Amino acid sequence: QVQLVESGGGLVQAGGSLRLSCAASGSIFTINVMGWYRQAPGKQREYVAQITSGGSTSYADSVKGRFTVSRDNAKNTVYLQMNNLKPEDTAVYYCSVKKYGSLSPDYWGQGTQVTVSS
Repeated sequence: QVQLVESGGGLVQAGGSLRLSCAASGSIFTINVMGWYRQAPGKQREYVAQITSGGSTSYADSVKGRFTVSRDNAKNTVYLQMNNLKPEDTAVYYCSVKKYGSLSPDYWGQGTQVTVSS
């Protein structure tokens, strides 16, 4: 089993920056992808970004050029650097792990709130 703990959320003004961290622990031998999703009130959870064990990254169109996902395999930690934040980025952000062969994330963190004021 895998446990994920997010941190770094908070309140920030539009145009500001925030960095989220997600520390993974447990049985992670076959982990291939770590990613970030977010969910705003009244909306479905949406994909934000992901990074493979080899360092390949992918981003949702809404965050391209503003967010950067990175990974420290030695620490089993994934990061999400968020720059030029907008009010529409306000949501609960969730870290995820998808193992080899899975079509969707197998594990989720508890979530961390990001609020962007205008």
